[in-house]
Amino acid sequence: MSWDRLINDKRFGLEDFHDARRGSRSDFQRDFDRLVFSSPFRRLQNKTQVFPLPGSVFVHNRLTHSMEVASVGRSLANEISSALSAKYADEPWRGKLDALDEIVGAACLAHDLGNPPFGHSGEKAISTFFSEGAGAVLQKDMTEAQWADFTHFEGNANSFRLLTHQFKGRRQGGFAMTYSMLASIVKYPYESRLAGKKNKFGFFSSETDTFKRIADELGLLPRYGAGGEICYARHPLVYIVEAADDICYQVMDIEDAHKLRVLLTDEVIGLFMSFFDVAKRDHMHRAMSHVDDPNEKIAYLRSCVIGTLVKQCAKAFVENEQTILSGDFAGTLLDHVDETERRGYACCSAKAWEKIYCASDVVDVELAGNRIISFLMEKLIHAVRYPELNYSALLLNKVPKQYDIAAPDLYGKVQAVLDHVSGMTDVYALDLYRKLYGMSLPAV
Repeated sequence: MSWDRLINDKRFGLEDFHDARRGSRSDFQRDFDRLVFSSPFRRLQNKTQVFPLPGSVFVHNRLTHSMEVASVGRSLANEISSALSAKYADEPWRGKLDALDEIVGAACLAHDLGNPPFGHSGEKAISTFFSEGAGAVLQKDMTEAQWADFTHFEGNANSFRLLTHQFKGRRQGGFAMTYSMLASIVKYPYESRLAGKKNKFGFFSSETDTFKRIADELGLLPRYGAGGEICYARHPLVYIVEAADDICYQVMDIEDAHKLRVLLTDEVIGLFMSFFDVAKRDHMHRAMSHVDDPNEKIAYLRSCVIGTLVKQCAKAFVENEQTILSGDFAGTLLDHVDETERRGYACCSAKAWEKIYCASDVVDVELAGNRIISFLMEKLIHAVRYPELNYSALLLNKVPKQYDIAAPDLYGKVQAVLDHVSGMTDVYALDLYRKLYGMSLPAV
């Protein structure tokens, strides 16, 4: 793959209007701004990251997480573009590398747009609704690829659909984002039949042609599955977006757990200090001695950890650039950082699984979210299958008009339900659940 093709500001759906205009904002910056002012982005403020929302103690939601990922992603991209610009100083397309931070920043903002309510448990609730719940009866009416889309439901693939699909009454090309930005959010550039046990894939069968069009325009390398399944090498910038996401959720989950007293101060200090050698630790201990507030100490250490991981991941990207461009890079950038930082990250990950993701409040959200999403899916799918029923007609009146509940086939109808449910906030999903159960009525 070549950077000259990989960096492309052509807008999906607006190709006929593409021009080389120059102004105060690049097309990649317009991507970023368009996302900030969009409804799906605003709705992230009421979607769970890990810990329950809302509470008396501030913890991250999907919105604040996405903004922090964008900040870290842009820092990472700047480090990388500086190194690559020096390497390719004599190339006529070298100037394109200056846009890496804008592309990555927009992709980071968009990477969680398709995630359903109630955190990652929401994804699991949707996929298991089809694989082991009431939705299992629909399999006989689906193709293999369509059924794989539902039983492996993935927020990443849903983000790609949200950004590219032409919903009813909306413009062609969805958000009409640039080709490079769209490719940079697809962490798993293959179809759902290749998802495997990890339930990871990059696009639904309804968006296969869309992704192929983007991939071929950018020169992504095709890697077809054994059965002819669609698969490509990642766009190189995906590695930067992924690293920024991994850094933020791992480090910030630890900090949130400290604020909620799931983890003790000394415990978190030990975790964050494990990223550094003895000399650096001594310096950090001296810096912390000037403040008494435990939260301030943890915030200082968190910034140090993020800073060192950004530099390490940038170094790993530059050192492995040719392997990345050939599509042969294995693992994530964090797998290729130096031993001390890699060990520190592993310690944080192990602690998170031991004490955070199994914490009582977190499990309570997962249990409630599973129940709410399963119930809503069952009612809405029944309604789109039998719209002539009185209850169905009443319920379908609450579905936004942009979702095609009258699609010509069952796959399209179920997709419309998924579009609606995955776009809900935690609060809206809970409120609708209560109303459908008759536990909540409008004030009279």
